[in-house]
Amino acid sequence: MNIHEYQGKEILRSYGVAVPNGKVAYTVDEAVEAANELGTKVSVVKAQIHAGGRGKAGGVKVAKNIDEVRTYADEILGKTLVTHQTGPEGKEVKRLLIEEGCDIQREYYVGLVLDRATSKVTMMASEEGGTEIEEVAAETPEKIFKEVIDPVTGLLPFQARRLAFNINIPAEYLSKAVKFMMGLYQVFVEKDCSIAEINPLVTTGDGNVLALDAKMNFDDNALFRQKDIVKYRDLDEEDEKEIEASKYDLSYIALDGNIGCMVNGAGLAMATMDIIKHYNGDPANFLDVGGGATAEKVTEAFKIILSDDNVKGIFVNIFGGIMKCDVIAEGVVTATKEVGLTIPLVVRLEGTNVDAGKKILADSGLNITPAESMADGAEKIVALVNKN
Repeated sequence: MNIHEYQGKEILRSYGVAVPNGKVAYTVDEAVEAANELGTKVSVVKAQIHAGGRGKAGGVKVAKNIDEVRTYADEILGKTLVTHQTGPEGKEVKRLLIEEGCDIQREYYVGLVLDRATSKVTMMASEEGGTEIEEVAAETPEKIFKEVIDPVTGLLPFQARRLAFNINIPAEYLSKAVKFMMGLYQVFVEKDCSIAEINPLVTTGDGNVLALDAKMNFDDNALFRQKDIVKYRDLDEEDEKEIEASKYDLSYIALDGNIGCMVNGAGLAMATMDIIKHYNGDPANFLDVGGGATAEKVTEAFKIILSDDNVKGIFVNIFGGIMKCDVIAEGVVTATKEVGLTIPLVVRLEGTNVDAGKKILADSGLNITPAESMADGAEKIVALVNKN
């Protein structure tokens, strides 16, 4: 789950991690009121969307007076920002962060991720703040420093100091930088983050170390114990189909292709998309119905797939272990009848009660194309879609 910058800063502030003062605004008048309350000579007007690259897209403006705050707020609110993370369709700005200006001395990058190579949380830091970390990794990888964190001890002060030294934070800011990194790690662990990225981390003329930006993502599987984080969810920033899927405990991610996929198991879903691509098709989604699919769940999965106008065919690929093939087959038949399916449908079943499942499909009288293997199914659905 993603949250907005201002929400991330609220969390950081609650852990004693230094951030600039700021207020959220939903209208131009609220933006002006927020700037007046902050009372600083310089204010920053920042678009709040779930995407990076806002500054380059015109979503971050420095205002030197109240009139400029009003002008910039009016310009940004309602604007569709297109960044490298939004895709060409962009995202509409519906809220702003009005923040006090800072006397920035230097900019740095600090981030926490789960490193799959070591199966441990890793803190990364660089003196190339303000630049996308992917660009730094590609062009000057020697400027990225890492500390692998032992989950038993957590981030140790000497590791934070070493990072601070490596990225050339001046000595007078060292203790505050270490405190900042320790607090950021505490947030990452206690709030079940998947990413916590501060870009830039800045040193200021009045001797502070601040998070000038904050990007925080959270592990969806841990949200049951993070009720305060769930409150930050902004449905306007999420795909409608993905929101609907979450209501039925379906794992759904929209893609750009025209072949809808319904699969049980994340690994099988990935393999299904790969084999569709192998036969020169384009998957329209990742959809994992899980191990406990019911007829109702399958029906809802079909509805979600078909809500994408780009879908011209559906490939159901099920390996029945815990999930029985006959149950899936009944669900497919029920869903096909209920939604009035008119596009090609290919179904491949394998595993528990497979023969019973195939018989249910064959006896349904519906236009369902059976497949004997995953490759056979992928080849058939690509051919049917291309034929139409």
